[in-house]
Amino acid sequence: MSDETRLREDLCLLAKSLFDRGLTHGSTGNISARTPDGGLLVSPTGSSFGRLDPARLSKFDDQGNHIAGDRPTKEMPLHTAFYDTRGTTGAVVHLHSTHSVALSLLDGADEDNFLPPLTPYAIMQLGKVKLLPVFLPGDPAMGDAVRGLAGKRSAVMLAHHGPVVAGKDPQAACNAIEELEETAKLALLTRGMNARPLTDDQVQAVVTKFDVKWD
Repeated sequence: MSDETRLREDLCLLAKSLFDRGLTHGSTGNISARTPDGGLLVSPTGSSFGRLDPARLSKFDDQGNHIAGDRPTKEMPLHTAFYDTRGTTGAVVHLHSTHSVALSLLDGADEDNFLPPLTPYAIMQLGKVKLLPVFLPGDPAMGDAVRGLAGKRSAVMLAHHGPVVAGKDPQAACNAIEELEETAKLALLTRGMNARPLTDDQVQAVVTKFDVKWD
């Protein structure tokens, strides 16, 4: 089995796992990964995470030309913005996960640090999550907003829409976006209950121990 064939199968298996557990639904969400030759594999537009076909993934060469497979997701500007601004990016995943979207609808969110510091794990896997404003689906301005972060963030939350996370590989990106969703769920479950977040000193201890970029 070639490296690309294995990557195609891994992307579809991970996507189906996310779909089967209700982390995205219908034909929502998109996923991409860097290929060994420097190109990209991307989920097609209008496709369901629960039924992706490895052979029909959109393929781009290392110059950004669509060379094979179905037409790609309309959210390509989001994906390419992460690849172009973060050299460590090997995969990008975008979901319409319920709890993170719900949290983005509520007043009082910190736009620079969307997730409250409830556990160390979101800090370790995501750093600070930037809350971006509302965009129409497929609007290239979403990619422009990510580029404006100059590679400083591995995760953003699109208000009223869903999270987008870049990782070193598909597994890392999926693990991190799941951590984002579960932290948002915790925030909603404990809202109004005088929950105790991590203190600034505790957050800094996590940042220091695990070498997290925190700016």
